[in-house]
Amino acid sequence: MIDNDKKIVNAETSGDNRPIFSVSEISQALKRSVEEKFSHVRVRGEISRFTLARSGHMYMTMKDESSVLDAVCWKGTSSRLSIKPEDGMEVVATGRLTTYPGRSNYQIVIEQLEIAGEGALLRLLEDRRKKLLGEGLFNQELKKELPYLPDCIGVVTSPTGAVIQDILHRLDDRFPRHVLLWPANVQGDGAAEQIIAGIEGFNCIKRGENVPRPDLLIIARGGGSLEDLWAFNEEAVVRAAAVSDIPLISAVGHETDTTLIDFVSDKRAPTPSAAAEMAVPVRANLIETLTTSGARLHRAMNRSYRDNRRDIESVSRGLPNLTRVAEEATQRLDHCFERLINVKDIHFKNLSSEILRLSVGLVSPTQYIAVKQNEFASQIRAWRHGVSAFVEKKSHELDLASVKLEGVSFQRVLDRGFALVTDFHEQPVLSAASTKPGMSIGIKFSDGDVSGTVSSKSRLREKKNKPIGKRSLNKDNKSQGFLL
Repeated sequence: MIDNDKKIVNAETSGDNRPIFSVSEISQALKRSVEEKFSHVRVRGEISRFTLARSGHMYMTMKDESSVLDAVCWKGTSSRLSIKPEDGMEVVATGRLTTYPGRSNYQIVIEQLEIAGEGALLRLLEDRRKKLLGEGLFNQELKKELPYLPDCIGVVTSPTGAVIQDILHRLDDRFPRHVLLWPANVQGDGAAEQIIAGIEGFNCIKRGENVPRPDLLIIARGGGSLEDLWAFNEEAVVRAAAVSDIPLISAVGHETDTTLIDFVSDKRAPTPSAAAEMAVPVRANLIETLTTSGARLHRAMNRSYRDNRRDIESVSRGLPNLTRVAEEATQRLDHCFERLINVKDIHFKNLSSEILRLSVGLVSPTQYIAVKQNEFASQIRAWRHGVSAFVEKKSHELDLASVKLEGVSFQRVLDRGFALVTDFHEQPVLSAASTKPGMSIGIKFSDGDVSGTVSSKSRLREKKNKPIGKRSLNKDNKSQGFLL
């Protein structure tokens, strides 16, 4: 410890007998004291800074006019809450107080959450209604027509309440139909999730399966307070009803009760019994209507038959005798047929005469073909003669070229006394400068080949690089020079 003279004094020798705690010991002592005294509390306040962690835990603060309290709701508890927390929502939280030593603060661990008063509920309901209205979920053009006489009706409600019995009795009285019940809690914890599961479950049934797909859905429950009906105001329930492919009737509460699901349903019924009345027509009324309409149709058909028969009889009296009309028509047909036969024969005779006249000046195809064959044979003979002359001419030219080629061939050069010198690889040796002493050479004469070895190299003759052409004569040089 530090005294007034700024001197450091050892606490153990200072004479102070008060115990010294570590930070952790103090934190744990405070934690036990708070949890023992505030093991079960109910706190009212407004939610702010709501955060849903990836782990599923909920973190938020509860505040009033002057104070702020941290709050946490663990994942296992958050799934059982009757309402979903939102910023600005005034709630009553039930739970226990504890401390968080890592930050030296205290917080409430929420175990139950409820709206604080009906006024707060109504304000939340209105805010949610405006939000969904702005998204267009309540638009009239999104609503579907109800089937006139559904084969199967799906009902989402409590299986133990009077609602399902009222619906079944009303359907039996009006027009019995096949009913599928999806049992669901209609209030309290988990009610919203079960209602959503019912709507989505019925929509997932495919045509042709063992379980028939409903043609119409009824979402129903009896009357109750605003808190009792709150599951039908949950945003997730409203959205599930809005995207349902099956037409849906909402029948929640009494006639004066209104929930958000009523705005998105295709039809709203004031009571569950009224929903059953909307779902099907009255079978007795249909039978009576069909009977009355059938009798009227039968009378109308008989009257129409009598009127048509009378009109036909009246018209038939002014018509000529059909037998006589047919006899005259038959006679005219026979006369036209005879004229047609005569005209045909005359026409064929005229055509035959015209053909004979035209054929006089025509050449026989046989004669025409014979003439063309003679012309073709003459052309063949002329072509053969030309080809023979061309071949003979080219053969003569080839013989002359062969004589010329033979005159300048390699063998004729050797016959004139020249020889070809080759090296070991039988390549021509073109100059003495390319030889070396001891080099093996071959000499090819006209009558055979010999081999030899270069013994020594003689003096090489110098070549003067002078342009080819007429040599210039030097007056001072009296010698003629070399020929090669």
